[in-house]
Amino acid sequence: MTVTTIYLGLGSNRGERMANLEAALAALTPAVRMVRRSTVYETEPWGYVEQARFLNMVVEAETELSPQELLAHIKHIEQQVGRVASFRYGPREIDIDILLYGDFQVDLGEAEARLTIPHPRLAERAFVLVPLAELAPQLAVPGLAATVAELLAAQDASGVMQFTPGAQHEDR
Repeated sequence: MTVTTIYLGLGSNRGERMANLEAALAALTPAVRMVRRSTVYETEPWGYVEQARFLNMVVEAETELSPQELLAHIKHIEQQVGRVASFRYGPREIDIDILLYGDFQVDLGEAEARLTIPHPRLAERAFVLVPLAELAPQLAVPGLAATVAELLAAQDASGVMQFTPGAQHEDR
């Protein structure tokens, strides 16, 4: 099997947010080998704004799993960490998104295993682009004819702040 470089976005805004991120990272291995991880950022919620701030980060990793196998692995980890089904963009203990899978473009429309890579809202989300640019600013995003840095330059990243444990931010 071929080893593929992947980028995963992780986020949490319920419970012990940092512990949720760490638990998810630990559960990803050994099927996913961590290469680098970004700084953790505290961000405003996106989509549905009447909720607590998120902690977000991106990891660069390697895997031999296919995109579909990786998605199944991630969904299992989300359940293991305590994610409960909620409404779209709602609060969650953990959210793990496949942002990039090598230079592949994937679009699987099955209802139970919907998978689009690159992530379909990657270019709109500063909370993903800031940590991704920290790891791979010159990475060309398949299908978008732009680098991560170019996509980030088109976004307002003012709501994405480096997370400092113990710092107090006003929650919604």
